[in-house]
Amino acid sequence: MSMNNAQSEKSAARVRLAQRIALRFGLYALLIVFALYYLMPLFVMVTTSLKSLDEIRTGSLLSLPRELDFSSWATAWSSACTGIQCEGLRPFFWNSVLLSVPAVFLSTLLGAVNGYVLAQWRFKGSNVLFALMLFGCFIPFQVVILPMAMTLGVLKIAGTIGGLVFVHVVYGIGFTTLFFRNYYVTVPQELVKAAKVDGAGFFRIFFSIFLPISPPIIVVTVIWQFTQIWNDFLFGVSFSQAGTQPITVALNNIVNSTTGVKEYNVDMAAAIIAALPTLFVYVVAGKYFIRGLTAGSVKG
Repeated sequence: MSMNNAQSEKSAARVRLAQRIALRFGLYALLIVFALYYLMPLFVMVTTSLKSLDEIRTGSLLSLPRELDFSSWATAWSSACTGIQCEGLRPFFWNSVLLSVPAVFLSTLLGAVNGYVLAQWRFKGSNVLFALMLFGCFIPFQVVILPMAMTLGVLKIAGTIGGLVFVHVVYGIGFTTLFFRNYYVTVPQELVKAAKVDGAGFFRIFFSIFLPISPPIIVVTVIWQFTQIWNDFLFGVSFSQAGTQPITVALNNIVNSTTGVKEYNVDMAAAIIAALPTLFVYVVAGKYFIRGLTAGSVKG
């Protein structure tokens, strides 16, 4: 009887193992299908950008290029037409760099200071102020276009890269403050009180205690802000002019400009070039983004 029970248990264990293997296999198969579906547009963009126009006209959309042709990348970078000018994406790429770097730095710094104040230096009305800043995160871009245009006109920075920096800093402060406030609220207030007893002031506490523990949330904020600013089109097309337009506006102009023949390979190459910086940031620092988001999720 005991031998039969042992055999039955072994048989049941083999069945459970087979079920787990089948379940895991099915799960991985489903994930692979979704991954392929998600990556299909990128595959089409890359392969199309490496084909000649003749091959694009005669070949399949999903087929691999018969011969690698990188001329469309060179055209997209240096000589594609964005209207009446044919300078490619190069000058607009550097416009986006000049826009993104200071805007990310300033919005991150201001968000860190705001979050530090709202989390550790409570004052009358601080919760109301934080609620208003949080509310600002949910105001659509379209709502702020008119008042922002009036503000840029009063400050006499309309149509400049500095004006675009100002726009993105103002719009991004709500998000950066939210990130830093939720991160800093997990720091025990006894630590701040002890620093005050030792004679440390507002900025000494910030730079000596809070800033050294901030790299995880700084990574989150930088990735978030850089992605939002680099990929923005509405603010770029609304508040810039010739010579100060970001790369997203130039990409739109390239796609909508033709000189008799629609160069799909150039359009695809231009789209990939415009997306490469944000793709690079996520590939390099994506895992730190998740870690930073969860770092301040538990108070203690």
